[in-house]
Amino acid sequence: MRTQLIRLIAAVAGATVLAAGCGSGAKTPAQGGKAEITLWQQKFTDQEDAWYKKAVTAFNKAQDKVVLKHVIVPADTWDQKMKAAQAAGKAPDVYTVNYSKVPGFARTGVIQALDPLIPAEKWTGLQESVLESVRYKGQKYAYPMLVEPSAVLFYRKDLFTQAGLDPNRPPATWQELIDHGKKLTTKDVAGVVTAANQIDMAWSTWGLQWNAAGHLPITDDWSAPQATDPKYKQLLQVYQTLYQEGIMPKQPLAPYADANPLGQGKAAMMVCGSWAASVLLQDYPKVVGNIGVAALPSFDGDTTKPTATLGGWTLVVDAKSKNAQAAADFASWLLAGDTTLLGEFFRNTKFSKYSPRAAVAEAIAKDPAAAENPWAKTIEDQVVKYAKAEPAYDWAVSLAFGKAIEKALQGKDIDQALQAADAEIKTLIAKNDLAGQGS
Repeated sequence: MRTQLIRLIAAVAGATVLAAGCGSGAKTPAQGGKAEITLWQQKFTDQEDAWYKKAVTAFNKAQDKVVLKHVIVPADTWDQKMKAAQAAGKAPDVYTVNYSKVPGFARTGVIQALDPLIPAEKWTGLQESVLESVRYKGQKYAYPMLVEPSAVLFYRKDLFTQAGLDPNRPPATWQELIDHGKKLTTKDVAGVVTAANQIDMAWSTWGLQWNAAGHLPITDDWSAPQATDPKYKQLLQVYQTLYQEGIMPKQPLAPYADANPLGQGKAAMMVCGSWAASVLLQDYPKVVGNIGVAALPSFDGDTTKPTATLGGWTLVVDAKSKNAQAAADFASWLLAGDTTLLGEFFRNTKFSKYSPRAAVAEAIAKDPAAAENPWAKTIEDQVVKYAKAEPAYDWAVSLAFGKAIEKALQGKDIDQALQAADAEIKTLIAKNDLAGQGS
């Protein structure tokens, strides 16, 4: 994610690995007569990828019934590769899925319920709010691994001081964000770096959509659009002001999920997910003391209102897996068993993510290495505590609203942008039979 070049190299490497394991979905006997199952993991950071490789090796050594194959797939080719594999009957047995996609996959029969495959006692200790994100019609379709807030405000204290701002008082309202951004913007430094295209704004602003209007742009039961709520105008106006007045760079310095601009001193304030902490701690140790974090500003300064959604990753079992029990056994072994290996995952990612499982959270709290992340507690108390779960409705709905924000950012009429989003969401509801599918 660091640069387009790295992403291209990753895509080529991932495609090569995938081609080599293209037939992994075919359930053929492995060496020694063992059954073979395949894990597809979406490419994350190098540290996370290395942890998954270690976990697969450990699982294969821990039992003698199956051989687990591991394939890393670049995020930008994931959907294409998965659809092709499913069409060819070669889908992986088990794979990583983010929370917002689980209900839709369950509804369309892409993945299978895990209740018959993973014993009830293996689900104890998981946060109920997180379990709700993986339930569909009373059954659980994914096993949660981690949660992470999608939007946190990271800022450079040294640049605040240079601009005459109090480094211990980050902006609390959207207007203050704009005012601070103007003072912090120079020819070499962007005042604010955040999502700047339809796709990134479609998901990174879910929490802000809640903050602006107290709801999302579709009713809870998904029966009607509500993108024309006048309260959304204030959100689009903020993006329009930030961009049109040059507080945001005209050309994005990096994708939304990339934390490098702040570490490099090219941005004074950066909106990014909690995962940014691991990049800053790993790659920019000399500037850690100059970096502060806070909840993303809200419209009116009320810190108890959400400004982020709580996303994260799970493991699911493909609906057509011929070795579903073995795949579920791996998910259970990895995520519901001994906390040692999972503890290593959170340690490797600099405690920039949070475990929804009590036993793992308790182990993390006792880990002396947790002190390495000076921002973890603030993010947990100020952001995670008030974050909403990611919405589970069709991704196209989010894209429709992301398009409206992008139009505003480009200087187009805000009312017309919201009206177009509302009309598009109404069409999507009818086209995809969404009415009544929500909670």
